[in-house]
Amino acid sequence: MPSTKSITARFMCIATALTLSACATDVRLDPQSGKGSIAVQNKSLDPSNGGELVKPQALRTGDIILSAANGINSAGIRAITLSPVSHAALYVGNGQIIEAVGSGVRQRSIEEFIAEEATIVAFRHPKIDGIEAALIQKFAEKHIGTKYNTAGIVLQTPFTLQRKFCELPIMPALVRDACIRGSAAITLGPVPNDQFFCSQFVLEAYKAAGIPLTDSDPRLVTPGDLLHMRQGDVPSIKIHQALLYIGHLKAPPALASAAEIKP
Repeated sequence: MPSTKSITARFMCIATALTLSACATDVRLDPQSGKGSIAVQNKSLDPSNGGELVKPQALRTGDIILSAANGINSAGIRAITLSPVSHAALYVGNGQIIEAVGSGVRQRSIEEFIAEEATIVAFRHPKIDGIEAALIQKFAEKHIGTKYNTAGIVLQTPFTLQRKFCELPIMPALVRDACIRGSAAITLGPVPNDQFFCSQFVLEAYKAAGIPLTDSDPRLVTPGDLLHMRQGDVPSIKIHQALLYIGHLKAPPALASAAEIKP
């Protein structure tokens, strides 16, 4: 008969494996047949699989830019969040993006951004209008120079690991959302929202414009969560509107060569 220590060790191994392989799922009904099917969260970001390469001219004010770099910090974030992206920024028009980085909220050109990142993909809220885009731009410009939410990022690491239990395939969407929110309330605590990390900044800008992407605390949202808000994917948290894929502004050479290029 296995010892208590042996059983505990096996349980921990199974729990760890499930946590690391956590992948949100959803049951979707076919409108014609009425039959249900299981949709699995898509963790890939491959422009050669139905994607396309676009130029910066395709962007509009308010577009959400997700990216990944080749550095250690980006690799660490992607490893912890199990996501192909590690950073989020806002396009504010006139060839400029505004982002929250370690030095604080800053503005720079999209050309400089493209030169520094390894993979860049753009998404758009399908119901955004000129007024809302202007409000997003106003919020972003108003907060240039705001300090980075270092405390929020420090708390994100243990929270990101804990929330994986909420994202097991057996979890229904509503239960998963409630579980993640509850875990966030305990782990993240009542930290004030007067500072931002990258994805939090994007969420706060959309909230200020009156078109929040989700009712969840912006501090629990990672760049990977924003990626899974795209149309056809399975979001980990409840969202108000799926985002439209605009295209890849940059992709690794092997993938870019197989993608369709559009102006």
